[in-house]
Amino acid sequence: MRGSDTFTESLFSIKKLDDFVPAMHPLRAIRAMVNDALVELEDLFAGMYEDAGKGGRPSIAPQKLLRAMLLQVLYSVRSERLLMEQVQYNLLFRWFIGLSMEDSVWVPTVFSKNRQRLIEHDAVVAFFNQVLAQAQRRNWLSKEHFSVDGTLIQAWASHKSFVPKDGDGGGSGGSDFRGRPRSNDTHESKSDPDSRLYRKGKTASEMRFMGHTLMENRNGLIVNAMGTQADGYAERVAAKEMINDVRQANPEAAITLGADKGYDAAEFVGELHRLKVAPHVAQNKSGRRSAVPDEIAQTAGYGASMQCRKRIEQGFGWAKTIGQVRQVMVRGTKKVAQLFVLNMAAYNLVRMRSLGQVRLQGAR
Repeated sequence: MRGSDTFTESLFSIKKLDDFVPAMHPLRAIRAMVNDALVELEDLFAGMYEDAGKGGRPSIAPQKLLRAMLLQVLYSVRSERLLMEQVQYNLLFRWFIGLSMEDSVWVPTVFSKNRQRLIEHDAVVAFFNQVLAQAQRRNWLSKEHFSVDGTLIQAWASHKSFVPKDGDGGGSGGSDFRGRPRSNDTHESKSDPDSRLYRKGKTASEMRFMGHTLMENRNGLIVNAMGTQADGYAERVAAKEMINDVRQANPEAAITLGADKGYDAAEFVGELHRLKVAPHVAQNKSGRRSAVPDEIAQTAGYGASMQCRKRIEQGFGWAKTIGQVRQVMVRGTKKVAQLFVLNMAAYNLVRMRSLGQVRLQGAR
């Protein structure tokens, strides 16, 4: 018998949001890890706001704000406005954030402004560290073998916005720059002054930032991430800062650091020697002498590092195809850095969810 095309809506429903989410949905494991990390940040969140006794209007709960920002990364939602639209009717999104069916959805501009408070208190960095702490407790992190790399991030600015600092654009602003010398010393973007005109290898010059990550080699998890302005020294400067943090945390460990040919510089390798870190940097012998000694390059550990370091590109690839860092829709170094760290935290959560499934299947 053919069913009738009718629609009858019940006056009441006894179902909970949790009933609509499949038991094996990937977000269940991720949400559990996210909530565990947020519980550890309760003291930080308490210090971010005025005491309730002083009155005022309640803000968006920082826990819900961070969960919503993670959803935007995990589901490739291109803007806050579209995210709020999705939350309006998507029960899965409401469940993950912690909104009931009756809760009102936030205004997009209010959502955007609340993120500034997270930047001021480094809440995203603290969240990243708490996610990493969970991986550490599960013994998923190596304390000795690491890889480092950087990637270009296209800024939310165009060539037309790159105009002379003295205001003399020849009457055409930045729209007609053919035959005119341009550099970051004499020009800046009016859309995003923190961005830099930069090119790497055979890529075209664009307004860019840079993202840097340090990966442990056991399971390919990102143990440190940071965003900076783009220049020719940023990668090595960031790498020294990140590996120094590792050395401070593990003063007696026999640490190795894998990297590509761009890090084969005498100054960088010398700093690794000073930190007592084995420089497993790819040798660059193109018309020059490598700063990495041949006795290191011929070891089995060096060869293993050369194989493992390639996995660091997976994080960049994920963040640029699924995440939000191919071309950021925020302006300023601090906001770009926050977005980059958030994307790396989301990448770790996805990998950790997969690692948990593999361990669970192996235990059966």
